[in-house]
Amino acid sequence: MFALGHELAHTPSHKFDLDHMRVLLRAMEHPEQKFPSVLIAGTNGKGSTAATLAAILQASNLKIGLYTSPHLVRINERVRIDGAEISNDDFATLHAEIDRIAERLVADGELPWHPSFFEMMTAMAFLHFARQSIDIAVLEVGMGGRLDATNVVEPLVSIISDISLDHQKFLGNTVSEIAREKAGIIRAGKPVVTLPQQPQANDVIGNSILEKNALGVSAVPYVPPVSPDSPSTYAGEDTSHYFLDVLGEKILVESPLVGRHQLRNIALAISAAEQLSHNFSGITARTIERGIRQTRWPGRFQKLLLPGWPPLVVDVAHNPAGAWALRSALSENYEGRPLTFIFGAMRDKAISEIAEILFPLAERVIATRSDNPRSALPEEIHSAARRTGAEIESAADVPTALRRIQGLSASDVVVITGSIYIVGEAIRFFAENA
Repeated sequence: MFALGHELAHTPSHKFDLDHMRVLLRAMEHPEQKFPSVLIAGTNGKGSTAATLAAILQASNLKIGLYTSPHLVRINERVRIDGAEISNDDFATLHAEIDRIAERLVADGELPWHPSFFEMMTAMAFLHFARQSIDIAVLEVGMGGRLDATNVVEPLVSIISDISLDHQKFLGNTVSEIAREKAGIIRAGKPVVTLPQQPQANDVIGNSILEKNALGVSAVPYVPPVSPDSPSTYAGEDTSHYFLDVLGEKILVESPLVGRHQLRNIALAISAAEQLSHNFSGITARTIERGIRQTRWPGRFQKLLLPGWPPLVVDVAHNPAGAWALRSALSENYEGRPLTFIFGAMRDKAISEIAEILFPLAERVIATRSDNPRSALPEEIHSAARRTGAEIESAADVPTALRRIQGLSASDVVVITGSIYIVGEAIRFFAENA
């Protein structure tokens, strides 16, 4: 069976090249051309946007393929149809079939090397979606955009979520350079849905839209004001709750995705759904309303209330922008409550900056590591977070860290964050032990 792990850990140090992906897909008879798609790039929020849009489209009686990465607990999570994960049998069958094709292409000299982990996963998703005759696929870019394996499709709509510094080793050292990679998903003559963000990103995206003669679509009309002067708008403890005018009707937005930053992701999904309503008549104001309410996207400021445990929050914040969003959500939901952080991160992330954002909120920090070779050791987190002045203790792994907080009172709140792998291992632990 295919090795489980993050795509970067399994990608050879070869130059990214979409031509190789196209060679593989041509040998597979181009499954990616057998269904329409939406392509979503960005640094933060693209997964939440994808999950919300997929739920809207499913509520509109469309058969939806959803491809996301990375996974929290099981690799099957990456490939879903109408919310259901790909089965183990289908996963194994597809992988074996594509692996045989790839080996033949390498033997014949048509490919210089075997496809990467992410290229294989993307090809498997395309083939699964094609064989299941989906109506449309919602595809989350793995990293970047311009050279990402997903960027071989011709999307009906492209979406670019918030852009910030991350994966600089691969994408560039400035927001402008990273935005240029993300803007690679824009298509001539097709809509690209965006929101205003950092000026450097705005400039790049705007220029790319003009150069490619694409249709720039702003999701600003669907971002509600959140202030004491707007009593009908609430972004708080369990849902976001507000009214919007969509497709000529007023809808009530009730999303289970918590935090003000999610209002932007929801707006992107609504705006994309409005664009897609020109292609699919079943998308209406009512189905948009219902789909938002039915969205499920674990690990994003997700609250866990389990017998015998203090209140828990799991959040996959893994870069400074994500850390700021988490800090804001904690302030909105748990101001004045004592916080304990269980924190682990990948060694290549901005650990010092993330720690400076989050650790001052905590009464206690437990540094740990996931079962991943790229994971920073607890002592490396200690060193990176030295300037925060926080008292940091170490735990060898996630289960050890979790057992230490089991006796805390119900007034305490434990926040598990820093990496999708830390969150995934925590969720697995509670599924097995709570």
